[in-house]
Amino acid sequence: MRAYFFGLLLWCGIATAQAAPFDHGTWDGLLQRHVVTLAQGQATEVDYAGIARERVRLKVYLDALASVKPAEYGQWHKSDQLAFLINAYNAWTVELVLTRYPGLGSIKEIGGLFSSPWKKRFVPLLGETRSLDDIEHGLIRAEGVFEEPRIHFAVNCASVGCPALRGEAYVGSRLESQLEDATRLLLADRSRNRFNPKTQRLEVSKIFDWYRQDFERGWGGYRHISQFFARHADVLADTDDVRRLLRSGQTRLTHLDYDWKLNARGS
Repeated sequence: MRAYFFGLLLWCGIATAQAAPFDHGTWDGLLQRHVVTLAQGQATEVDYAGIARERVRLKVYLDALASVKPAEYGQWHKSDQLAFLINAYNAWTVELVLTRYPGLGSIKEIGGLFSSPWKKRFVPLLGETRSLDDIEHGLIRAEGVFEEPRIHFAVNCASVGCPALRGEAYVGSRLESQLEDATRLLLADRSRNRFNPKTQRLEVSKIFDWYRQDFERGWGGYRHISQFFARHADVLADTDDVRRLLRSGQTRLTHLDYDWKLNARGS
């Protein structure tokens, strides 16, 4: 009987942990107050000066992220884990920018000739001191874990060329709709993705060059990047003729230059 009750308590404890994922409310509030939506959500600007005035709140959130133990993280549903990692990446990127803001024109200025801001180990997360690259490539993009190509429209590198920093925190309970919305907003942005009738080429974000493999390894059911574009032809194209072309899978690609200017409000 004692074993039965112990087992019941253990099961309830696990169920409770899964039912109560990390609270991203502080980060959500900062985003809602300091992310400015442009072009109906296709792009955003960040009021870094405003976040700097609330740096204490940001630190509270970052400290809370750092306090999560691997065992606790491991009890969450996968969607809550992924939301946690996306928010951690974005929040620590904002913190990195604030270490040099104002007077920073691009996040790349934080690095040097032989260094990169994304390789700087300054993030205490899940029991280790990690870099932004560790979070993105070692955790989020790790094979056999999430296998979600749409994360490339959610993690934000603090640059104009990046997909928009969402004006709310990602949460596991709405992650599917949030990722799909972020995808469609980026693809609808004609400054980053457009069909050129003169060249008969689809001109797309450099993201699809850098991370093409993530759209061709079966993640999301895609074995070729053309399948991803075909699925989203309705938002990528402005005419029925171009939509049919995209759905045929015969479209040739050109990758647009990436704008590394800081995504700061008023810059």
